[in-house]
Amino acid sequence: MNYWAILVSAIASMVIGSIWYGPLFGKKFMEAMGMNEWSPEKKAEMTKSMGISYVGQFILSLIMFFVLAWYITTSVHTGIIGGMANAFGLWLGFVVPLAAGNVLWGGKKILFWLSIGNMLITLLVAGAIIGGWQ
Repeated sequence: MNYWAILVSAIASMVIGSIWYGPLFGKKFMEAMGMNEWSPEKKAEMTKSMGISYVGQFILSLIMFFVLAWYITTSVHTGIIGGMANAFGLWLGFVVPLAAGNVLWGGKKILFWLSIGNMLITLLVAGAIIGGWQ
């Protein structure tokens, strides 16, 4: 496995997430989460803990892309297209059903679409990076 590809994929996922949940869909996400109704104190409290959240998310991304890299390297489908195909299959087979289950049990549909959209782009990019960087 190429550990540099895993690291770059994790960095790319943070960039994608900051764009996705920032300028693209940040307002919709904040509204769906009820963050637009938070008090200034609650917003300040959340801002203080964001550093820990980003570090935690980065570590989780490293784990996810390590598993994706393992999956790609043990697959017959390699290279950029193979990496993206593997990533798409994992997204369709695991991410979508898990996120849909959350909606079935009372989650918000808008959060479902935001989440699976972000994960699709993130996994496809990571699959291309890992698959192409052999």
